[in-house]
Amino acid sequence: MRRRAFIGGIGAIAFVGPTAVRAQQPPLPMVGFLYGGPREANLPLAAAFTKGLEETGFFDSRNVHVEYRWSDNSAERVPEQLAELVGGRPAVVVAAPTAVALAVKRLTSTVPIVFIATDNPVRLGLVASLNKPGGNMTGVNFMLNELGTKRLELLRDFIPTVSRIGLLFNPASQPGTLSLDDIQAASRSLGYQFLVKPVTNERDVQSSFASLVEWKADAAMVIPDGLVFSLRKQLAAQASQVAIPTIYPLRGFVEAGGLVSYGSSETETFKQMGNYAGRILKGEKPADLPVVQSAKFELVVNLRTAKSIGLKIPEAFLLRADEVIE
Repeated sequence: MRRRAFIGGIGAIAFVGPTAVRAQQPPLPMVGFLYGGPREANLPLAAAFTKGLEETGFFDSRNVHVEYRWSDNSAERVPEQLAELVGGRPAVVVAAPTAVALAVKRLTSTVPIVFIATDNPVRLGLVASLNKPGGNMTGVNFMLNELGTKRLELLRDFIPTVSRIGLLFNPASQPGTLSLDDIQAASRSLGYQFLVKPVTNERDVQSSFASLVEWKADAAMVIPDGLVFSLRKQLAAQASQVAIPTIYPLRGFVEAGGLVSYGSSETETFKQMGNYAGRILKGEKPADLPVVQSAKFELVVNLRTAKSIGLKIPEAFLLRADEVIE
């Protein structure tokens, strides 16, 4: 009996042993992903981020856990969502777009943060220096606002006679306001006249374009912002309805029916953010990681929209495009 009891005891140890060992294994390091837009429309960005993370050797659910939060363009949700992520003791939190990064800057000075900025992060107050951020934050300069002058120049490339331009922006956006100042200065230097109109909701989209028609605008330019991006379908539809050629900062506007976009590649930028999150997981500090610039820029043209508003895009301009939607 004692022998059988002894063998049974060994079996019991063999049975519970691995379970006990698994239970004692430390939890996977956590990466928080906090994005200001809705989930479904931005899943490709999350996929690009995880691809960048994988390039540094970290795979979700294998040796790292990525916890997602989507703010659905509601700034009021950001503090609560960040608190939820911080409660899980993250190794690093990714914050995008700029409005979310600015909110996170105000809320924590200790949690490592990788941000995306649409303008110079030093000017926005996110970091002390591009080469030596010096705090708990680093990230990627998306350069959307800094490319505003280039978009103004591109307008003349496909509409040589352009002189009166409408500037559409969200007045509640700090980056958007800074960008507007730069673009107004650039417009004057290029000899353009401009009319500034607000975009904060669908009613603004209609009334602003109506004002541009009355003013006899030759073209319009959209200044980037998370809220403005959420209205991309309405902006594209209204621009087409009144036949005002409009240039946008992101390809998502053109995919929604807009005419032309020029800006940084979102997917490449989010992959860069994944790379930085991986480096922090390996022990590097945000204070020592220089803010990097977007690695890829793209010019996208929607030829169907051009035809619908009766605009002929020069062949030379189409040849320069990274993608033409026909």
